[in-house]
Amino acid sequence: MRYLPLFLLLLWTAVHAEPLDRIVAVAEDDVILESELERQTGAIARQLRTQGAPLPPPSILRRQVLERMILRSLQLQLARKAGIEVDDETLRQALLDLAHRNGMNLDAFRQAVESEGMDYAAFVDHLREELVLKRLRASQVDANVQVSEREITHFLETEAQSDPLQATEYRLGHILIATPEATSPEVIQKAREKAERLVAELRQGLDFHQAAITLSDGAQALKGGDLGWRKLDQIPTLFADLVPKMQKGEIAGPIRSPSGFHVIKLLDLKGGEKHLIIESHVRHILIKPNEIVDDAEARRRLNLIRQRIEAGEDFAALAQAYSDDTASAVKGGDLGWITADAVVPPFAEAMNRLKKGEISEPVQTPFGWHIIQVLERKQRDDTPEYRKKRAREILTRRKIEEETELWLRKLRDESYVEIHLD
Repeated sequence: MRYLPLFLLLLWTAVHAEPLDRIVAVAEDDVILESELERQTGAIARQLRTQGAPLPPPSILRRQVLERMILRSLQLQLARKAGIEVDDETLRQALLDLAHRNGMNLDAFRQAVESEGMDYAAFVDHLREELVLKRLRASQVDANVQVSEREITHFLETEAQSDPLQATEYRLGHILIATPEATSPEVIQKAREKAERLVAELRQGLDFHQAAITLSDGAQALKGGDLGWRKLDQIPTLFADLVPKMQKGEIAGPIRSPSGFHVIKLLDLKGGEKHLIIESHVRHILIKPNEIVDDAEARRRLNLIRQRIEAGEDFAALAQAYSDDTASAVKGGDLGWITADAVVPPFAEAMNRLKKGEISEPVQTPFGWHIIQVLERKQRDDTPEYRKKRAREILTRRKIEEETELWLRKLRDESYVEIHLD
């Protein structure tokens, strides 16, 4: 075998080799390649076009997308260091939930993903990362958020006086001009002046959606700063007192916070409704599978019991004799008045389909197999109870949203990041 001279070999390599990918950012121990950035930027651009949104200049769009990629990389690295993982079974259940919410089985869902031009394996990997990030944020932010009884009382006495369930819903636009944590007064002053100029330009007719995509450091920048429809109890505390006083189309700001300066626009508003619930007086008979009774046998036994009831035998007597739910069996299978959110989804779905007096086909839940009968049904205005129950959830969600933004900003500021864009 003859070997090419070294200089000829190098010349052939230079002519025929694929061009090397370029590093556009270093984020702690990770690097982001230009090909990855271009792929993500292209995907975001296609999404914006689909939504009919105007695209910012390419350089600004690339910078926005790169910042998002850097932040995601930093979070995933932190999760790995913390040993946060998502096992295959949890991932499978998440995929099943996604498929069911779209009215599909898993095979049909996979085909739907691929029909959109997406690689299914990459989609699954992305979902696993999203679950990891959710667990990371829960450990870093959610676990540290506390809501005191005094805060709940204050909420019920003040903000909830107008009844958040009947209050107007607001659609807000949001732009954040961020400032690093523990920065100098000069940097803060420059950010304030930038925000003030922006407010003036917006009031003179500058397109808010385009300005958010181009200038905002907020999480919803690439969506034009659109925070979506929110009731007053879902609006960040920073804006909660201001928004109800605003007129549709009005611009407010700059509003100072530890994250920087915020500019908001009331894009639209609409009314709400009372919180009404359906309560059902229900009884059931449960057969639990075991070493002797498998699923098929449990279902067969319930079908026989159901036939006996329809033939005239007493439901309560059969529940006392055969139900494996000992707590309700002594009461003839009676579960009392319950709402759909008090039971597991398969039970709730079957219960809600039943007419008064009707007996269901056997229904499988994690507890076993049931037949269900609805004795009575009524509608009740649950607004006062719901408000009390939700007060803690509302305040917790607000704090989590605010603390997450601060945590992400701090993570970015305290991490080693190099950017090598043209």
